[in-house]
Amino acid sequence: MTFDKVYQYNFPTTIRFGAGAIKELPAYLQKNGLKRPMIVTDPTIASLPFFKAIVNDLQAHHISVEVFSDIHKNPVKSDVYKGGDVWDNTSRDSIIGIGGGAALDVARAIVLRVNHREDLFKYDDLIGGDIYVTNDVPHFITIPTTSGTGSEVGRSAIIADDETHQKKILFSPKLMAQIVFADPVLTMDLPPFITAATGMDALTHNMEAFLAKNPHPLCDGIALEGISLIKDSLERATNKPDIESRSKMLMASMMGAIAFQKGLGVVHSLAHPLSSLLDTHHGLANAVNIPYGMEFNIAGFEDKFRRIARTLELKDETGEAVVKYLFELNTKVNIPHHLRDIGVKPEHIETLADLALADFAHPNNPKPVSREDFKQLYLKAL
Repeated sequence: MTFDKVYQYNFPTTIRFGAGAIKELPAYLQKNGLKRPMIVTDPTIASLPFFKAIVNDLQAHHISVEVFSDIHKNPVKSDVYKGGDVWDNTSRDSIIGIGGGAALDVARAIVLRVNHREDLFKYDDLIGGDIYVTNDVPHFITIPTTSGTGSEVGRSAIIADDETHQKKILFSPKLMAQIVFADPVLTMDLPPFITAATGMDALTHNMEAFLAKNPHPLCDGIALEGISLIKDSLERATNKPDIESRSKMLMASMMGAIAFQKGLGVVHSLAHPLSSLLDTHHGLANAVNIPYGMEFNIAGFEDKFRRIARTLELKDETGEAVVKYLFELNTKVNIPHHLRDIGVKPEHIETLADLALADFAHPNNPKPVSREDFKQLYLKAL
C-alpha cells in the first residue's frame, strides 16, 4: 500500500485510514446531522496545535464543540462521571474520542453512561454486567493519536476504581465506534518515549493474542501480521519517524486490538498493577515485562514461538531467540530492562503479586499463572 492517500476498511467498524483522513471529519458530522459533538481527550493533547486545528476546523464549519479533558492518565470512575456531567449540562448530540487509550477508554465509558445511569461498575463484563447494556448510545467517533492500545476499534473500556485501583472492563458491541478516522499524521509529533512505549504495547497485544489459549484462527493471522508490521517499523518510528513507519505502527496497533478479542495473558497481568499502584504508563509497564512474560510461556508452546520467530525473521526459530529479540528491541528504543529503573522497589512486590493474581488478563494465558509465579517474575524483572 502507499502511504499518501486515504483508504477505507470495514472490520466491522468503518475505518478511514491514511494521511489526511482527519480532514474528512467536518463533512462526516454534517452528513449525519451532528452539530454539537463533545470531544473527549486528555489534558496533554488538548494543549497541542494539531488538536486546536481540529477544533478550529469544526468551528469553521459551524459545528459547536465542547471539549472535556479532565482525566487521569490511568482512567478512574470519577473521570467518567465528570464527563457525564458535562454531557448533561451542554446539550451534546455525539461523542468524539481523540487520543490514546486513556482518552478513548473514558470517551467510550461516557458513551455507555449517557443512557445507562446505574453504578458504572454494574456493567463490568467480568461479573456479566454486559447484559445490562440494553439502551441506545450516542453516535461515537474515534480518532487515535498513538499507536498502542488500538482502542479506536475496540468495544470495551478499562476503568479503575478510584479507591481500590482495581481495573474493571466495560464491554458491549454497542460501544464500538461508528467510524474511525485513523490518520498517521496525527502521530508524527509523538515524542520518542511515547512512540516506543505505545509501540511495545501494540507488540504485546499482538504477541499475547497469538499465544492466548482460546482458539481463534482469524485473530492468529491478524496478530502475526501485526507483529511483522511492528518489526518493520517501530525502531524507525521511534528514532527517525516518517509517514511509512507511522502508518505501519498505526495499522499494527489496530490489528493488535482486533486480535486480542481472543484474550491477553501474563504480561498484561504483570503490567496492570504497575499502572494502578504506581501510576506507571501502561505501554512502558508492558514493554519492561514482555521479555520476562514471554520467557515464562515458552515451555510447552515451542511451536507457537517458532511461528513468532519466523515472523520476526530470526535466525534461530526458538522462544529463547524471541526473548533475546525483545530485550534488544527495548534497547534500540530506549526502554529499560528492569523494573527498578521505572520506580518499582522490593517492598512493592508482594502487593503487585496480589494485584496481578486478581487481574482479568492471565486466565487467557496459554498456561496457568500462580501468585508465586507472579512474585518470581516481578523479582526476576526487578
